[in-house]
Amino acid sequence: MFHKEGAKIIMLSLLVAVAIIIGIEYITTIPWLIKVVQLATLVFLVIVLQFFRNPNRSLDSIEDHLILAPVDGKVVVIEEVYEPEYFKDKRLMVSIFMSPINVHVTRYALNGIVKYSKYHPGKYLVAWHPKASEENERTTVVIDNPIYGEVMYRQIAGALAKRIVNYAKVGHRVNQGDDAGFIKFGSRVDLYLPLGTNINVVLNQKAKGNKTVIANK
Repeated sequence: MFHKEGAKIIMLSLLVAVAIIIGIEYITTIPWLIKVVQLATLVFLVIVLQFFRNPNRSLDSIEDHLILAPVDGKVVVIEEVYEPEYFKDKRLMVSIFMSPINVHVTRYALNGIVKYSKYHPGKYLVAWHPKASEENERTTVVIDNPIYGEVMYRQIAGALAKRIVNYAKVGHRVNQGDDAGFIKFGSRVDLYLPLGTNINVVLNQKAKGNKTVIANK
C-alpha cells in the first residue's frame, strides 16, 4: 500500500523509468551500458516506491493514557526545552529522526481536539541541526487530550524535504493512529509533552509509528 501523497510522484517516476528502460536501447548498442542504465533505473523506482509506502498499522484499541510514536525513526532527543511558539514555557521534548528509508507517514500520537495548527515556511537545514525546529519549514499542531492536556507535535522538513503535508484542522476531533500527514523526503517530528510525563523510550531507540509507546500514565 502506498500513501496518497505519493500518487503523482509514483506515476511520473514509473513513466520516466519505462521511457528510460525502453529508450536506452535506441540510444546505444553497448550491452553492458544498457544493462547498467536499466538496473539503475529500476533501483531508482524501487527507492521511490519504498519511500511512499504506507503499511497498515491499525490499533487493537485506542488508549488515552498512551502516547504512541507518530512516525518511524530513531529517538534523537529527550530533553526539557523552552517552547516559544504556543506554550511559551518549558516542555519535555522527544524528537524522532527519519532517514530516507523510513516510512514517512505522520500519524496522530493521541486522541483529542485540535487546538492549534499552523504552517511555517523556512529553511532546509539538516534535520538534526539544533535550530531546525525553529528555522526550517515546519508545521505545529496542538492536540487537547483528556489525560495529558495540550500536547504539541511539530513536523520538520530536512535538507531533502521540500513539502510538508498536514491534515490537522483546528476544532476537529482526531483519533490516535489516524493519518495526520506526510513529510515528502523529510525528516523529523518533535513531540512536546508536559513536564513530569513518564517517558517510555530512550535515546537512539528505533521507534515504530503507531506501535512504540513514547509515554504513558
